[in-house]
Order: sequence, then structure tokens, then C-alpha cells
Amino acid sequence: MKRASISLLSHLTRQKPETLTPLISSNYILSDTANKPFSSLDSPTPNLKSCTKTNVLIIKPHQFQANPSRNTGTLVEATPQISSRQQKIKKKSQLEEAFESAVTIEGMLKAFKDMEACFDERELGLALLKVGLKLDQQGEDPEKALTFATRALKVLDIGDDDKPNFLVAMTLQLMGSINYSLRRFNDSLGCLNRANRILGRLEEEGTVNVEDIRPVLHAVLLELANVKTAIGRREEAIDNLEKCLEIKEMTMEKGSKELGVANRELAEAYVAVLNFKEALSFGLKALEMHKSGLGDNSVEVAHDRKLLGVIYSGLEEHDKALEQNALSQKVLKRWGLSSELLHAEIDAANMQIALGRHDEAINTLKGVVQQTEKDSGVRALVFISMAKALCNQDQFTDANKFADAKRCLEIACGILDKKGTASPVEIAEAYSEIAMQYETMNEFETAISLLKRTLSMLEKLPQEQHSLGSVSARIGWILLLTGKVTQAIPYLESAAEMLKESFGPKHFGIGYIYNNLGAAYLELDRPQSAAQMFAFAKDIMDVALGPHHTDSIEACQNLSKAYGAMGR
Repeated sequence: MKRASISLLSHLTRQKPETLTPLISSNYILSDTANKPFSSLDSPTPNLKSCTKTNVLIIKPHQFQANPSRNTGTLVEATPQISSRQQKIKKKSQLEEAFESAVTIEGMLKAFKDMEACFDERELGLALLKVGLKLDQQGEDPEKALTFATRALKVLDIGDDDKPNFLVAMTLQLMGSINYSLRRFNDSLGCLNRANRILGRLEEEGTVNVEDIRPVLHAVLLELANVKTAIGRREEAIDNLEKCLEIKEMTMEKGSKELGVANRELAEAYVAVLNFKEALSFGLKALEMHKSGLGDNSVEVAHDRKLLGVIYSGLEEHDKALEQNALSQKVLKRWGLSSELLHAEIDAANMQIALGRHDEAINTLKGVVQQTEKDSGVRALVFISMAKALCNQDQFTDANKFADAKRCLEIACGILDKKGTASPVEIAEAYSEIAMQYETMNEFETAISLLKRTLSMLEKLPQEQHSLGSVSARIGWILLLTGKVTQAIPYLESAAEMLKESFGPKHFGIGYIYNNLGAAYLELDRPQSAAQMFAFAKDIMDVALGPHHTDSIEACQNLSKAYGAMGR
């Protein structure tokens, strides 16, 4: 998806389109700028209007009109005398025209340098913003783009603090985008939050047309979602994505491809926080829109069905998941998307395992492994799923299958070890999955070793805080299971804090962690601390799962045990 800053460049220089793109572009012009210098453009909230002109900064020189009644027969016409003030105005106008006519960034920078010699800093606000936007669009020198944006903000962000300024909001959006690309997430968040507040006030006060605000607001909200995802605050990111979708629904044609993609992206965000119920409704909307607009055999429909397979698996409706996966595979084959097809076949094998159809899964995976390269990441995933199928088959009644499963995991680890730091998220996920298989085989020390290795990889990735929390919770659970209670508590406490930040305080996963913490404290003969943890778990599960869910009832029973140990 294009960066939000590009939308703002379009916002200043292009004709207003009919509908929004994933990053909405539109065109606006400052009213009456055709006869005003840059110094007049620093008002706190300029009046904006739509326009089809492209050169928004050009100030046309005064047009002298010939006298229609002059005597051309006997008089010699005198050359008009131009005052120094008029000469200065004319020179400024020529510099502005040169700036606006520049096509390349090099030409724009040269023209801007010439302008700096004749204009005061306060007259250059909009030009600074445009250079910053162009540099951000090029993406080659973000620090330089940030310098121009910062200068623009100092010029434009003057006047009445209580009066919101549309250009300030646009500049803040640019600064937020650049800081995000530089991984300065706190700085980015500060700029974008302020831009969001300004645009909200402009919308409430009605001083700027709502159609002018929406494109910039969409860009700000989308960038906010990116930043919050990058720092692990995924639950908050979803709120921003929902507002983005609302804007698109108001501005895009009903049932359009872009609107379908927006619904699918929101479904993916819900899947990331394991909220499969909410994800399902948006996934189904995306599918219906793409089927209606593009037909059953479009790539977008295939992607929608693949996602629905994941969602139905999360809901433990594995038959429906397998059905969607099969339909997706048909389209992927038609379009020759071999890489995506291999991943879809691995997903299908995992669904077959969940349904207890282990022999079918093994046959599926045997077919996939023949299509993979020796040391490819896909091949590692095949062996991980093969081990899972063997582990679940007949509960190890066959010693050969047990040995085969371990051999598959060893092959997978060998492939992943060669990958180094390439694709760290995918490698970390694979190690975590291998650890779960060793856990299933009661190889707890090996499982913990792999999970700690995963933890060290994820700690370097702030956007994977939710995964970091999940792995930490898993380590805590295994340590608790193997009687290492004191060692388990720090991992469980850390996991609870990280997942609260990522998923919100009422996510069911946090309830399970508190339940395990309660069990740990009870084991250490600390019933009061245990009762507190079990109470947290019960409150969360009552909300997330309902009071009649098996796990909610178990949390209630555990709380009763803790109270009993306290003599209450």
C-alpha cells in the first residue's frame, strides 16, 4: 500500500478524483491565492475549495492592458516605468512559476533555493510542505524530507492556538509518515495524534468542507494504525482501521474492489488479535463484494477464501475451513500462483489434522514436499506439519511414527538454522510451532530451549509484542507444568502485561495467564495472591467467553479453592 504522504502530494497538486484509493488523494486550492503572495497563506485556517487547476502556487503577474483609444498615428508610446516594488513582485512571481513548473525533485530544490533568497521564511510555508511531500514520495532521503516538514510546521503553526489549521494537520501527517519510516514511533504517534485532533475539530466546527477533510483524515488514521501495530498496540490499531473503513464506505462506490480489500484488511487485523468472531463478518463482506464485482474466479476472491479458511479454523469449524481452502486452491491453480498454492495446501493439511484425518494430511504433505526446494522455508513448514500429523496419529502407539515425527522436526530446524536473520518473524513462528510439537511429545526441555530462542528473536521486533507475550506465556506454562513454579511466575507476569498492551485488558488469552498465575501462587502457598489472580481470570473470562463457558466455570472453582486455603 502506498505511503500516506503520497496522498497529500496529490491532495495539493492533482484534480479531485471520484472515489478514494487505499490512500485517498484529492486536490484542493487555497481560495484567492491567484493574486496573493506566500505570506498571505499562513493564516491559521485557510478557506479551501475544490479545483481542477493543477498549479496551486502560481501567482500570475499583473496584466497591463493596452489603451484601446490611444493615438497610434503621431505619438510615440512611452515605455512604462516599473517601480522597484513592482520589479520585486514580478521577480517573486517568476520564481514561484519556476518552482511550480519543476517536474523533478532536483528542479524543485533548485527553484526553492532561488526562492529562499527573495522570500522571508514565513512566506515559504506551503512551498516547504510541497518539497517535503515530494521528498517523502521519492523515499530516498527521509531525514531531508523531515527537515523541510519541520520548517513548514514552524511557519504554518502560528496564530491562534484555539483555531485549528488544516495545513498544520497536513504537515503533521507528513511528519508522522516520515518518522514512521525512520522507526521513530513515539515521534510519529505524537504528530499523528495531534493531526487527528485538529481534523476532528475542523469537522465539528464545519469551517472546512467535510469532503476536504476526509482524505487527509483517512491518511492520518491509516498511519496511526500502522504505528500502533508497529509498537504492538493492535487493539487500538483496529479502532483506527474501523474508522478508515467508515470513511471509505462514505466515499467509495458500494461493492467496489477497494472497499472489499478494506474489509479483508480489517478481518486480518481481527485475526491477529485472535478475535475470529469479529473477523468472520468482515471476511464474508469482502468475499461478497469481490464475487459480485470481479466474479468467482478472481484472485481477490481466492485471497478472501484463504483468509476465511484461517478464520473458520480459529472458530474450530474445520469442515468449513477446508471447503474455503479447496475453493481458493482452484482459483490459485487457474492463475498459476504456485507459491501461494503451496501455502494453501499446507494450510489444508493442517485443517485435515484438526479434523483427525491424519493419513489424508500426510498424503497432502508428501505431494507438497516434492514441489519444494531442499533448503526452502516452505519445505520446513511441510516437515513441521508432517510431524504434527504423526504426533497426533494413534497417540504414539507406533514407535516408528514417534521417531519419524522427531526426524521431521530435526529436518525443519536444520533448514531454519541456515536462514539466519532472514524473515525473522516467519522463522520465529516456525520455531514456536516446532516447540509445540516437542511439548506434545513431552520433550519439555527442548521445547523451552526453542521458545527461548524464539523469544530472543522477537525481542528485537517491537511490532511483534503480541507474539512475544504469547511465547512468554507458553514458557511460563511449561515451567509450571514441570514443577519449576518460581521460574514460571516472571514469564507469566511479563506475558500478561505485554498482551494487555496488545489485545486490551479483557482478552480471553490474558484470562488464561491469570489462571496459571493463580495456580502458581497457590502452589507456593500464597493463597491471597492466588485469589487475586483467579478473580482477574474470572472477570475476564465472564466477559470474553461468557459465565457459562467451561473455562469461566473452572476459574470460579479455582477462586473458591483459593478462598478455602485462606480459611474464608
